[in-house]
Amino acid sequence: MKLIKFTTVNALREEIFRTPLEQFVLLQIGDRDVRLDPHAVHRLTEVASDIDATITYSYYRDRLPDGTTRLHPVIDYQPGSIRDDFDFGPVVLLNAADVLASTEDFTAEESAYLDGGWYALRLRVTMGRMLAMIPEPLYTVEQTDTRKSGEKQHDYVRPDNRAYQIEMEKVCTEHLRDIDALVSQNREQVDYDSEPFPVEASVIIPVRNRARTIMDAVDSALSQAAPFDFNVIVVDNDSTDGTRELLENVADPRLILIKADSSENLGIGGCWNKALLDPRCGRFAIQLDSDDLYNSTGVIDRIVSKFRSGNHAMVIGSYTLVNFEGETIPPGVISHSEWTDANGPNNALRINGLGAPRAFFTPVARRFLFPNVSYGEDYAMALRICRDYSIGRIFQPLYLCRRWEGNSDAALSIEKTNANNSYKDCLRSIELMARVRQNYMESGNDRYGWQFLGSFPGSILGNIIKDDDDDFDDDFEDDDYDGEDDN
Repeated sequence: MKLIKFTTVNALREEIFRTPLEQFVLLQIGDRDVRLDPHAVHRLTEVASDIDATITYSYYRDRLPDGTTRLHPVIDYQPGSIRDDFDFGPVVLLNAADVLASTEDFTAEESAYLDGGWYALRLRVTMGRMLAMIPEPLYTVEQTDTRKSGEKQHDYVRPDNRAYQIEMEKVCTEHLRDIDALVSQNREQVDYDSEPFPVEASVIIPVRNRARTIMDAVDSALSQAAPFDFNVIVVDNDSTDGTRELLENVADPRLILIKADSSENLGIGGCWNKALLDPRCGRFAIQLDSDDLYNSTGVIDRIVSKFRSGNHAMVIGSYTLVNFEGETIPPGVISHSEWTDANGPNNALRINGLGAPRAFFTPVARRFLFPNVSYGEDYAMALRICRDYSIGRIFQPLYLCRRWEGNSDAALSIEKTNANNSYKDCLRSIELMARVRQNYMESGNDRYGWQFLGSFPGSILGNIIKDDDDDFDDDFEDDDYDGEDDN
């Protein structure tokens, strides 16, 4: 079986028609040099045949510039793995009949997408079908992108990627329509003044061991000028480097210090919940990370005005990446301009984050609460909110996200990146199922969209279906408190 380089869906179909007796087609995604192990094809086809898999893929090895190799594990495909950058690796085995059946009505436009229609193909071909991931390295590939994870993180918001993003959003939206997972156009309304609050806004800062930066963040928050009362709630998660002592010495009565003990086992999400549930929390809870700064004294006023000018349960601004000297670093402003009021809640399932700084109407945030983790907790909250409520966007930068030598997401290992992606795929899977179920309940449709969603590793999604329960526990933990996991 020869390895075929994928170019377009139409070219792939023609290749399959030329070899009508072949059950599978071995596909290369991308341009990197690939060297298959001697028995790689046998292993891939054996597994695919045994379980009738529509896509089969495996671990592989990166051949580094110095000639050495490194294991490159990949992760299980979940229903929520609908982001366009899911990493199958550069080699996949496809069931030829499934490819032909799923692409029979593909349009010329779909085949002409900038990725040749690969994203549309794999979303279509996986609907309701089995996928197999083999946790064994079966080939070696030349590593051509040697950048650190933090340098790759914002590739998709680069202006030269905008046309690609628009195409991928269209593909994702059509997929959600096919499985009855589009969010309802009917947004729940909020009443900002239905209950009293001690202050109009609270800036919330979770922190652990950030003695170097915490006072910059606190000063940035306390220096805000607003025509309403606000406070600053810092949740110190058992810092041991002097952070807590610095906070205890702040005399400003607007600073509220909540001291968490290590026995509480809090992640960033748990710290947020402590602040939200505190009776001193304001009507609007506004994010500030412990090593970042607002870029002016009018940020929280602008955020509250955005809430008040619409009917939003959440407001998200934009930020600028800077170094510790305050100099802008690539890619500069992260504005998430891909968001639109009409389709943002759907497109949110394709991307890995919604931006910063984030702010919440406190009663809604208290209703849902954050998962007690230190990665993806903000994404989970944003997904849940935009299922039912409007999110307001401010596309001008409000925030300086400072990257420094100790920033935790500057150089993640493959294993850590995979763990992060698996968790967010899990969040997407849960949200996807919840939206399908909600649409079914509202419309009385005669089919459940989840019959097209495929399998879910660990049977988590199966239990949700069976038990009619959308709660889940997760012990995913991270000691990072820089909060910049939202892309």
